[in-house]
Amino acid sequence: MKALVLAGGAGSRLRPITHTSAKQLVPVANKPVLFYGLEAIADAGITEVGIVVGDTAPEIERAVGDGSDFGIEVTYLPQDAPRGLAHAVLIAREFLGDDDFVMYLGDNFIVGGINDLVERFRTEGPQAQIMLTQVSDPRAFGVAELGPDGGVIGLEEKPERPKSDLALVGVYIFSPAVHDVVAGLKPSWRNELEITDAIQGLLDRGHRVESTVISGYWKDTGNVTDMLEVNRLVLEGIEPAVAGEVDAASELIGRVVVEAGARVEGSRVVGPVIVGAGSVIRDSYLGPFTSIDRDCTVIDSEIEYSIVLRGASLHGVGRIEVSLIGREARVTPAPRVPKAHRLVLGDHSQVQISK
Repeated sequence: MKALVLAGGAGSRLRPITHTSAKQLVPVANKPVLFYGLEAIADAGITEVGIVVGDTAPEIERAVGDGSDFGIEVTYLPQDAPRGLAHAVLIAREFLGDDDFVMYLGDNFIVGGINDLVERFRTEGPQAQIMLTQVSDPRAFGVAELGPDGGVIGLEEKPERPKSDLALVGVYIFSPAVHDVVAGLKPSWRNELEITDAIQGLLDRGHRVESTVISGYWKDTGNVTDMLEVNRLVLEGIEPAVAGEVDAASELIGRVVVEAGARVEGSRVVGPVIVGAGSVIRDSYLGPFTSIDRDCTVIDSEIEYSIVLRGASLHGVGRIEVSLIGREARVTPAPRVPKAHRLVLGDHSQVQISK
């Protein structure tokens, strides 16, 4: 069995962060989301992995390399533009050959890995195995309809009138039978080759499609709210570890990780929190569910339930919460008089200002 990982999307819902960075590399608990998926694939015993890349290919390739750090062998598959999930299968035809394969969306996060899904596929031998989860608004997802016996009888992509509340999670397993279906697909109303149409095509040809409704945790980390929620979930599982420097005037409470080379001076840190290597926390408060990446500076500030990316700095800015602060960003106080805000904002930015 091989794996096909999709890492070519534009990440429009995470702008402006993704104007300069691949969405799959935005860190959760100081580790890129993509890495969690690659680790899950390796843990399932899959070593041959194709990664579909687009405009951010150089950044993805620098981060992942040849895959040896994950115990896998990586082949990069260029895609000229995001043209749908089934299009990724189409361009990966030569790489996949006649092997079964896992298709994993690189910006998805699934607690518990994929071992059980892979084992079930190998044991039961369907032509497709999909994961489903209940969602509050299925109109935003691919949706599966199940028959009275629980079998999959139909699928739709982002339907106006969903026939169920069961959304497809971003992990699929296919047999080579899917290639003949994908080769004959026509673009949808979104002008994309939809994976839901490919699965429906398998059903139409009499092939067996099995589903698993997961009760565990799944998130598509495509927006800031979901990124912060996944960050919270991962931080819930960390164990306290202090490899950096913490002075006597500082207080660490609960599960706090201070990586080697980081310094905490005159500050209060209430976990779960992780402070990355090379970062400096001085005369500040770090509240629960906060990730501070490498080489950041937080001085005379308070921050909680937030993600701070590599090289960012906060100086004397009072309290910040529920925020995603990009690489090398600078957050400083505004002049007290006149009372005004001075902003330099990129396209699609969102700013909340307290009066």
